[in-house]
Amino acid sequence: MHFTVKNLLDIENNIKLHLEKLKINKNPKIVAVSKTFTIDKILPLIDYGHIDFGENKVQEALEKWTEIKKINSKIKLHMIGKLQTNKVKFAVQIFDYIHSVDNEKLAKKIKDEQIKINKNIKVFLQVNIGEENQKSGINKKDVVKLASFCKEISLDVIGLMCIPPLNIDSEIFFKEMNILNRTLGFSELSMGMSSDFILAAKHSSTYVRIGSSIFGQRY
Repeated sequence: MHFTVKNLLDIENNIKLHLEKLKINKNPKIVAVSKTFTIDKILPLIDYGHIDFGENKVQEALEKWTEIKKINSKIKLHMIGKLQTNKVKFAVQIFDYIHSVDNEKLAKKIKDEQIKINKNIKVFLQVNIGEENQKSGINKKDVVKLASFCKEISLDVIGLMCIPPLNIDSEIFFKEMNILNRTLGFSELSMGMSSDFILAAKHSSTYVRIGSSIFGQRY
């Protein structure tokens, strides 16, 4: 068994055990964050049957995944990085999910481009939950307005996404995100990475984005 598959199975079991203790019976999907890793490192997971993968650069995603997605239509590709409006046309072609929508201009551009190619992309609204100046994401007080706009243009928003601040207990932010997500009536929630996916799962995350704990350290 390839080490990436073993790591994935260990993470799945770890989440399952923790959630069983809390009497939570819904396990989140694992988005294997394959950004910067070459396709030979990713193939063992694809061969095993894993389908959710995350990239943060449009060009890299196009180069790595275009041919593989033609062969394997089950693969779901998740855009987890900041998306510039001038890259939306290409992002819409390759990605199935976009986790980083944080303004109306970007939302409208995604809608326009997917109409052109008759494709429905699932979207998460990224919230700057720690109110950090250097981070992408919409301020939490403006989320309702952005969600309403997306509804008006019939963008398929399925939930919220966040990246909590470093060096502060993530659980406070995950708890707040879960409440905000439920208030807005969304069914999916994208939060949790290699360092805190257990806490995210505890607070109803349905998609955890895990890279280094599956693939090893990036260099």
